[in-house]
Formats: sequence, C-alpha cells, structure tokens
Amino acid sequence: MSQMTDKKILIADDEANVRLLVSRALGQHFLVLEAQDGEEAIKIARTHKPDLILMDLMMPGVDGNSACSIIKNDPATKQIPVVMLSGVGFELNKKLSLALGADGYITKPFNLPDLLATVAQFLRLPG
Repeated sequence: MSQMTDKKILIADDEANVRLLVSRALGQHFLVLEAQDGEEAIKIARTHKPDLILMDLMMPGVDGNSACSIIKNDPATKQIPVVMLSGVGFELNKKLSLALGADGYITKPFNLPDLLATVAQFLRLPG
C-alpha cells in the first residue's frame, strides 16, 4: 500500500483515541473521514460515499449495528463495505453484525498489519 489512492475511508468510533490511531495509520494512504457516533456515520456515508466504513460496535445513541443496518438498507449507501470494530470478540456479536449487513469484523485491540490487510482486501488493493 505504498501508492497514494483517492479512496475514502470513514472511521466511526466514539473514542477519539481510536479515531486518531486509525486516521494516522491510514491517512498517509487514504482520505480519512471521521464520525463520533452512528448517526454522524450515516450522514457522512450518505454525503461523502466513502469506499469503506470502519465502524465501532458500541457507541452512544445509534450503535454500530443499527448504523450498519441503516446504511445497508439505503439504496444510496448499501454498496459501501462496512467492517465492524469491537472490543467484544464474541461469536454471537460477529454473527449479529454480519446478519445486519456488515462485511467484516475486527476485534479490538487490533494490530496495524491486520487493519491494513483488511482495508486492502475490501478496497481490492494490490498487496
């Protein structure tokens, strides 16, 4: 992923430090958009049409599963891949997220190589 791309990635997480970490890790390769909750993520998804959404599962207000379901049921945004980020790695949560339309699931804390590999997979970037 050494080449610069014009791909947009939305990171939706209520924890500013997680948004900062992901933004720093991906910002040198992509345009990174940030949302601090599910409601903001839905608005940004509809307005900016990111190429990928990394969404925290547990956020105040509209949580990640609800936001994912809304995004995946909206004809304008349903094609955007959504990867859930969660500190809870229970299989039940993964199954629920995937049932609600999520395209992938990463358990926090995640390591940078795994995050970059997941991003590359969903954006279909060369290794």
